[in-house]
Amino acid sequence: MRLLISAALILLAATLHASAQNAVPPDVLKDLAPTGKLRAAINFGNSVLAQKGKDGGPQGVTADLSRELAKRLGVEVSFVTFEAAGKVFEAAKAGSWDVGFVAIEPVRAADIEFTAPYLFIDGTYMVRQDSPLKEVGDVDKPGIRIAVGLGSAYDLYLTRTIKNATLVRAPVGGGRAMIEMFVNDKLEAAAGVRQPLEDYAKSHPEMRVMKGAFQQIQQAMGTPKKGSETGKAGAAYLAKFVEEMKASGFVADALKRSGQVAQVAPPAK
Repeated sequence: MRLLISAALILLAATLHASAQNAVPPDVLKDLAPTGKLRAAINFGNSVLAQKGKDGGPQGVTADLSRELAKRLGVEVSFVTFEAAGKVFEAAKAGSWDVGFVAIEPVRAADIEFTAPYLFIDGTYMVRQDSPLKEVGDVDKPGIRIAVGLGSAYDLYLTRTIKNATLVRAPVGGGRAMIEMFVNDKLEAAAGVRQPLEDYAKSHPEMRVMKGAFQQIQQAMGTPKKGSETGKAGAAYLAKFVEEMKASGFVADALKRSGQVAQVAPPAK
C-alpha cells in the first residue's frame, strides 16, 4: 500500500510539474526561448547588476532573475556575457540573446522591448579631491572633459544633455576602462554608476564622488524587437514577470545576497 501511495504521489508531482510548464503559452516560449534555452545577456560592466563568481560565471540580481525566469519557462538558462552595456545593445541587433538587462534609453528602444524598470541607480561624477568642480551642475562647462563608457546609459544621456563640456569615450571594457582613461589621460571628470565609482574612490583617497546625480538610471529587462506582432507575447510575459519580482521582494533579496545597494523601482503605472 505504501508503495502504491508513493508511486501515486510521484505521478501527481510529475503531472503538476508538467502542467506548470504547459501553463506557459507556446508563443511566449517561442519569443523568449526560441533555441530551447533562455539566452540571458549579462553585463559585467555594471557591478551593481552582475559580478563574477569564483568559477567566472555570473552572480547577482540579473543572474538570479535570469535563473528564475528560466525556471518558470521550464527551460535551461544560457548566459551570454559582456563587459559593457554598449556591447549588449549591439548583440541585440544580431539576435544573440533573448532577454537582457540594460537601462531604458530612447536610442535603445528602437531595437529592444523594455519592461518597466526594476531598479534605479544614480549616474554621477568622480573627480580629484582638489578639483574645483564641487557639484554636478559645475561639470557642464567649456574645457571640461568627461570620461564615459562608449554606449553606456550615461553616455547616451549625456550626449543628449551636455551643452558645453566634452565627452571622451572609452571604447571597450565598460566602467573599468573608463576610469583608467580618466586617470591616465588626466581628464577633469569621470561619469558612471555611483556604486563602482565609490568603490574605486575608497581605495584611491585622491578621488571623490559627487553627492548629487546627473541621472537616475532606470534599469529594466528587455527582449529584442522582432517585428510588428512577433515578440509581443514574450514582451508581455516579461513585463508581468518583472512586476512580480519587485512586489514579491525577489529583487530586493537578490541585491542583498550580492552585497549591492540600489533602489527597487515602484510598481509600473
